[in-house]
Amino acid sequence: MTGRKNFDLIKKNLCELGYKVSCFETAAEAAQYMDSQIDKKTVGFGGSVTLEQMGLYELLEKHNQVSWHQRMPEGKSSQEVRMEANAASVYISSVNAIAETGEIINIDGMGNRVASIFYGHEKVYLVAGENKIEKDYDAALYRARNVAAPLNAKRLGSATPCAAEGKQCFDCKSPGRICRGLFVLWGKPMASDYEIILIHENLGY
Repeated sequence: MTGRKNFDLIKKNLCELGYKVSCFETAAEAAQYMDSQIDKKTVGFGGSVTLEQMGLYELLEKHNQVSWHQRMPEGKSSQEVRMEANAASVYISSVNAIAETGEIINIDGMGNRVASIFYGHEKVYLVAGENKIEKDYDAALYRARNVAAPLNAKRLGSATPCAAEGKQCFDCKSPGRICRGLFVLWGKPMASDYEIILIHENLGY
């Protein structure tokens, strides 16, 4: 990424697609805003380095019931926590890439994150640092496959060619492959409220 992204165009296009869009200078400001909006709710988190960097769990869990498999409570399995997150009234996730033209892209291995983004919650928040923003769908798809997925595979210790090389998708057949499904939002889904949180910082992969 070179220079600061102008959020005006992407905000306009996302609003035309039916989303609410809120823009912030810093992750801390975005986290404080979300903390002020979500109170006494059941909240589910998708797997996300961005949310980790924001410290959002620590803020919300003080006055909400938050389920996140990156914060495993004693006595519960990862699958149980994922199911709790999927049943929450509010769901929060980052994205792998977002196009200025409005397409939002995620690649997933388990499927719980993309399933929750698409359906089942009163409100969904999607958070993106400006490093996730590309000019169009093709560039956003390339980023999701060849930047975000390899970095996440490496972070998770996956035995895949992309994790070993730290770059680009090899379309492998490895058992540890984390890119099992591609998910694209062409516009706001009908059943829930959606808010896109854009932040003028590099966050996550």
